[in-house]
Amino acid sequence: MGRKVPRALPAAVEILITREIRAVKREIEAYPDDASVWRVIPGLPNTGGTLALHLAGNLQHFFGAILGKDGYRRDRDAEFARRDVPRRELLEELDAAIASVERTLRGLVKGSLPDVYPEPIAKRRFASDIYILHLVSHLAYHL
Repeated sequence: MGRKVPRALPAAVEILITREIRAVKREIEAYPDDASVWRVIPGLPNTGGTLALHLAGNLQHFFGAILGKDGYRRDRDAEFARRDVPRRELLEELDAAIASVERTLRGLVKGSLPDVYPEPIAKRRFASDIYILHLVSHLAYHL
């Protein structure tokens, strides 16, 4: 079950996600110190640190764990509850997300993409290629 992945899709998705995660990393690095990453700014729903943890967890889950079956275990609640994580650790999480996406997408070039994304999303099923494009859009939205 599955179909051949259009050759350009994995490469294009990898380029876009890597570009966006590197932008998130630059933003985290631009904070003057570790504490400021966690400062609440009126009008914004999340701190920079929370957003970094969420994006890293999201990508490692939906690419690495679900498509790549790499064993990653997501703790989504912790993505929003953790505080005072040093910038160094946030950057490591973002690097892990890039590595997860790269491994998974490069594996798809050799294999096939399931017609339907293997995990229901909000109790609905989506075509895998469409859901992968959603993940790219989700990342760009948060950036």
